[in-house]
Amino acid sequence: MAQFRLQGSKVLAVDLAGDTVKARNGSMVAYTGQMGFKKLSGGGDGLRGMVTRRLTGERMEVMEVKGQGTCFFADQATEINLVRLNGETLFVESDNLLCTEATLRTGTSFTGLNGMASGNGLFTTKVEGQGWAAVTSRGPAVILRVAQGLPLRVDPGAYVAHTGNLNRALKSGAGWTTLIGEGGGEAMQVEFTGEGLVYVQPSERLTFGGDA
Repeated sequence: MAQFRLQGSKVLAVDLAGDTVKARNGSMVAYTGQMGFKKLSGGGDGLRGMVTRRLTGERMEVMEVKGQGTCFFADQATEINLVRLNGETLFVESDNLLCTEATLRTGTSFTGLNGMASGNGLFTTKVEGQGWAAVTSRGPAVILRVAQGLPLRVDPGAYVAHTGNLNRALKSGAGWTTLIGEGGGEAMQVEFTGEGLVYVQPSERLTFGGDA
């Protein structure tokens, strides 16, 4: 099976021995040995959800990499976080998904207003099965645990991904101070309840709900 490891904090090294991985198209920065690259255009094994968000027109181009040797991946010098899945589901923004083992299934999950508030449309990518996934973040990601009775609120622009049995809902941060013009500028947050882990980045993307 493919071996995922970090080369520093901004480069993913994947050791392949005839194995296959799926990665963001154009994310390969170097390789040793013999590698083959094939651009994937949709359909099959749930990949269409990862490649094209039909209702929003948003596209994520994916390539299949197979060979013998080591392949190195990166994306605009962003930080890379390794996530090991053992049968659970990873929900991740498509812009943050760098690479997955071929054993993992990918698709889409409807997020509605939650996704719209984070500036990522109506859908998010879900990754399921057994294997490794590499997720990028703008700055080192913080992994926050959510437990029963201890909900977590996250700025939509800082959200990257989550695992576990979590529900999320869009919440207004507006209160009396906001109405009189003395609020903190965080108009909307995403609230997570249940049990699981949430990946948060220290640099916020542009959203509809705040000043980021």
